[in-house]
Amino acid sequence: MTVRLTSELWVSAYLNRLRLADIAVYVVARGDATAGAVIVKSATLDGRARAFQRSVDFETGGRAWVVLAEGDEAAVDAVLARQRARDRDLWLIEVEDRQGRTLLGQDGLRD
Repeated sequence: MTVRLTSELWVSAYLNRLRLADIAVYVVARGDATAGAVIVKSATLDGRARAFQRSVDFETGGRAWVVLAEGDEAAVDAVLARQRARDRDLWLIEVEDRQGRTLLGQDGLRD
């Protein structure tokens, strides 16, 4: 049986993980506490960014983080603004790290 965390609990744990790693993180938009989707934007502080969203991994049947948008930060922000306009329950988390670290590949965050 798979137990799913609420979005708010997952976001809280994610923020704590990033802060423990001394990675700057901000909640740009709060979504639905129970089941809101989460998008993570990674800004490398050089005008570039990538945005990740969870998606179904059709090979494994599980979930995986995939790139929603990447490139010029303003262009990524425009994609995120459109996503948020379509889904008011969406969480937007912004991670700022020159190395582009998001920790999304770590156990407990990856799937």
